[in-house]
Amino acid sequence: MTVDAVRARARYRKLVFLTLFFTLDLVMFGAFVRLTDSGLGCPDWPGCYASFSPIGALDHIRAATESMPYGPVTLGKAWIEMIHRYAGTILGILIIAILYQAWRYRAILAQSPALAAVILVAVCVQGAFGKWTVTHKLMPLVVTTHLLGGMALLVLLTWLAARQKAHDAVPAEAGRWRAFVFAGLLLLIVQIGLGGWVSTNYAALACMDFPTCHGQWVPDMDFHGGFSLLRALGELPSGEIISQNALTAIHWTHRNFAFVVVLYLGWLASRLRGYPGLRGPARLLNVMLLVQLFTGLATVFLQWPLLIAVLHNGGAAILTMVCATLAVRVGRAGKPPLAAGDKITV
Repeated sequence: MTVDAVRARARYRKLVFLTLFFTLDLVMFGAFVRLTDSGLGCPDWPGCYASFSPIGALDHIRAATESMPYGPVTLGKAWIEMIHRYAGTILGILIIAILYQAWRYRAILAQSPALAAVILVAVCVQGAFGKWTVTHKLMPLVVTTHLLGGMALLVLLTWLAARQKAHDAVPAEAGRWRAFVFAGLLLLIVQIGLGGWVSTNYAALACMDFPTCHGQWVPDMDFHGGFSLLRALGELPSGEIISQNALTAIHWTHRNFAFVVVLYLGWLASRLRGYPGLRGPARLLNVMLLVQLFTGLATVFLQWPLLIAVLHNGGAAILTMVCATLAVRVGRAGKPPLAAGDKITV
């Protein structure tokens, strides 16, 4: 391989991993936007009161703050929302750069640019949901779908990154765990969706005790109201204010399904850590499950502190990346690693 080819591969690899890390940061910052109630800090899109930044919208922001001092629009919230949008734009540019390099160096990389093209489409769809989050006034279904879209981007970028990273070959017999790994990833995505539903419905403090909820193992709950999808924030489909029993149902479901996910993924990690090529991600999976349990319990006992809540969201994102890595590697059990023998020395 020529020196130019090695350098091209190195540049592409660095760009992919930079974009993956940036996407993880953006997902966590999106959680910060949601948890600080800044989603309507600028109630139009893509600008802020038709301005590029809150600086040009100061008069509008001041007027909104004076009319509703504790409302969704303040200068701080406007900056949080716009920084999130700026970061989303940067992510789009990075992904365009990935697609350009994937196409230009497809022969050198020995990889199809198709996955990079899918990622570009995915980030465009994610941008659309970012717009609809604002235009639909934080409708829980739209906001939760936006969160899941961020996780889908992480899965796709992790898949792309796995193609650039050398690792020990995974033996063919590990392939029997393929369906179990994909089932684990699916369970995790469902749990993240439930967590997003808790957050977007402001149900995090619906149960203030643990392990019981309102002093009961099975409290009074309204599952129909809590899990009605087509409704506005804080309302039932009928237009009535959402009840405490509905919020309890949302919180209780997320809390108890977490034990199913932790037990399943913990068991799966114990089965996979004996295989070369899977040992590292399996161990990290166990560590992140413990972190998620700790941060999840801390949000209850400490009454949802912002830092812990953001870390809980970040932990879910990292768990998604780890499970996606395992899925990619198990999916190629018995085959040479995609980046085998490709050691960058320049």
